[in-house]
Amino acid sequence: MVTVKSADKALKTLYLGVVAEQLNTEVNPLFSRIRQTTTDVWGKEIRRLAQYGINGGIGAGSEEGNLPSSAGNNYEQFVCTLKNLYGTIEISDKAVRASENDTGAFVNLLNAEMEGLLKASCFNFGRMLFGDGSGVLASVKGVSGTTVSLDGVKNVVEGMVIDFLDDVGDPLSGVSARRIVGVDRANETISVSGTALTESLVPVGSVITVQGSYGKELTGLGAIFGTSGYLYGLSRSTNKWLLPYVKNNVGSITETVLQTAIDYLEENAGSRVDFIVCSSGVKRAFQQHLATYKRNADVMDLKGGYKAISYNGIPLVSDRFCPNGTMYLLNTKDFALHQLCDWKWLEGEDGSVLKQTPGKPTYTATLVKYADLICSRPCGQAMLTGIAEA
Repeated sequence: MVTVKSADKALKTLYLGVVAEQLNTEVNPLFSRIRQTTTDVWGKEIRRLAQYGINGGIGAGSEEGNLPSSAGNNYEQFVCTLKNLYGTIEISDKAVRASENDTGAFVNLLNAEMEGLLKASCFNFGRMLFGDGSGVLASVKGVSGTTVSLDGVKNVVEGMVIDFLDDVGDPLSGVSARRIVGVDRANETISVSGTALTESLVPVGSVITVQGSYGKELTGLGAIFGTSGYLYGLSRSTNKWLLPYVKNNVGSITETVLQTAIDYLEENAGSRVDFIVCSSGVKRAFQQHLATYKRNADVMDLKGGYKAISYNGIPLVSDRFCPNGTMYLLNTKDFALHQLCDWKWLEGEDGSVLKQTPGKPTYTATLVKYADLICSRPCGQAMLTGIAEA
């Protein structure tokens, strides 16, 4: 017989391990290459020593002269706050009671809920990986009724619950927790639930974020490749070793452009690129470049069942969330997802994970992970922008 208690037990014993494994390996090819660790986590913060430059205690001298003076490694401490990552499912009491005597039906119900959670989680974590931590999905270009015109719809999908904020990140009154009910990708507009919007409520230049997430998302590539301000608590202006290689306005993508960036990283940072990720249009442009010279792109298999084309043995993949006209050349050994623990269910005082929603005939269960992404050597990474897409 199916009960809330048996459903609770199934979530803890049958689903948690499978879901955690999928969230850790099936978000996208890049995420599957980033190691996950509980080291350097102190309370609510990540504190990691980062080495830069070289040891200075070397030198040449005469047979009877003084030995070189010691000058140890250079260190700075990266500090950032663990981000709180959540995923919630909801099951109605009616659904539980309707399948009391049909275990198969209830299993199908749980499977559907977990698959939905996985799909939403993979979408959002993949998006965060390329974000700057602000959580901004897009900027508003105009509103008409419940239709919102955006500067891009790459980061949005039907079903998302979003907030509207002004251009400095303060919530706009009366327009929070709107659900996206439609996305017009051709015209870059979305339709949202609720009452009609006006420009007095949502001015041009406002931004949208996932509900309650502004400034609380992972420190993704957008932050690592920033050129000003702070990264992990350190000023970029006074710590030039934090600055990655960036080449703008590339135009046509060629092997020479890629090799120039790779050589720069090897010669100046001692970093070896082992992964290349770009937008779909850039990948097509690179394949087109190879075809021009009658060269076939080699295909290689990656961890997690992914496939990639190869550039000199380095996997090159496209990702839906990579900015248009952009390519990242990364040493993934420099990246780590520092976490307090792996995915867990939030448990009540009695140990249950399914809890009744106050005042409603529904039960919710929430997955949680406390983590953030750290790149220990930002200067060992490269970004090419302004690439002509195909």
